[in-house]
Amino acid sequence: ETAGLDPMRVVGLVTAAGGPTAHTAILARALGIPAIVAAGPSVMALPDGTPVIVDGDRGLLRPDPDAAQLATAEKAIASGRDRAAAAKAAAFRPAVTRDGHRVEVAANCRKPEEAVEAVAAGAEGTGLVRSEFLFDDRAEPPTEDEQFEIYRKLAEGFGGLPVVLRTLDAGGDKPLRFVRHPAEANPFLGLRGLRLCLANPELFRPQIRAALRAAKHGDIRIMLPMVDGLADLRAAKALIEEERRALVAPPVEVGIMVEVPAAAVMADQLAAEADFFSIGTNDLTQYTLAVDRLHPTLGARSDALDPAVLRLIDMTVKAAHARGRWVGVCGNMAADPVAAPILVGLGVDELSVSIPNVAALKAQIRGLSRNEAERLARTALNCATAAEVRALPVARE
Repeated sequence: ETAGLDPMRVVGLVTAAGGPTAHTAILARALGIPAIVAAGPSVMALPDGTPVIVDGDRGLLRPDPDAAQLATAEKAIASGRDRAAAAKAAAFRPAVTRDGHRVEVAANCRKPEEAVEAVAAGAEGTGLVRSEFLFDDRAEPPTEDEQFEIYRKLAEGFGGLPVVLRTLDAGGDKPLRFVRHPAEANPFLGLRGLRLCLANPELFRPQIRAALRAAKHGDIRIMLPMVDGLADLRAAKALIEEERRALVAPPVEVGIMVEVPAAAVMADQLAAEADFFSIGTNDLTQYTLAVDRLHPTLGARSDALDPAVLRLIDMTVKAAHARGRWVGVCGNMAADPVAAPILVGLGVDELSVSIPNVAALKAQIRGLSRNEAERLARTALNCATAAEVRALPVARE
């Protein structure tokens, strides 16, 4: 339902339950719609027609605001528009810190039409193509040729810029109608992502062939979701190589999502065989903190700035750089203005965010000092809670 909303008509979105990394929140951010999630059941009691202020930045809903509150909100909206206009005017400038450190800023995409929009927003490629949206709400999977056409259009739309195609990431809160497997008591710990693809090669092989064929039209890279160790990575790479040889196609980079704590812990070994890492902070946070990202009351505790999550990111970056691999972050954390300086300080090479966030993130990075960001990151790693990290003075600048 969120994916079908018209941003020209919907000015805000509030949910009673959910969490900040649930897919409703992700899609709202992608559409540029201010959103508040997990506001509690009391919002359902607000009568239709009640005027409200939706403060998506701070997660505050103000019913029946008075004149002073309305004036403050209107001033904040105007100020935000001015900042957005300035960022947009400089969108094509690279994201280089004041002391000369370059960070790539890419866009998260779902469909080919977004390629032109992403490039126009200043994106330096797409760090995440959510291919599962091609499989949604269908009685049968898309054919190889259907997928090839979509991936080809993406590659051409980005004009040679990197296109990081995440293979089918279904399961968990993204079930598929045409996949039949035993009911799972906890689908987030079951057949998800790469596990599901390896168990259903009839889904995986056509997608791989389509991606390899489309790679002739641009810089397509394959990214495997939910990798929990070397066994699945090696199995997937063997299948990809088999299809590549059959197609007589050139090699492509094959990377992994780091979203299972085991992958972060084993990053030194995985970096020997994966061409790149992209950290999916939404699921990494969920699995690290043992908090369901969709939980109606605990969802707000799923904060990627928890020091436990930051330490896993730090571990991953160090292991990857030791092997000469690059590391991106494509989860919601990359679009968090408090988190971005910390990620830069931890040495993350690429940040991939929703298209509306690209220009603002590039502007923020240009205002940073890498040395200051590194000091901030070291401090954050030694904090006790996410709240302490968010209270760090430099993080608010």
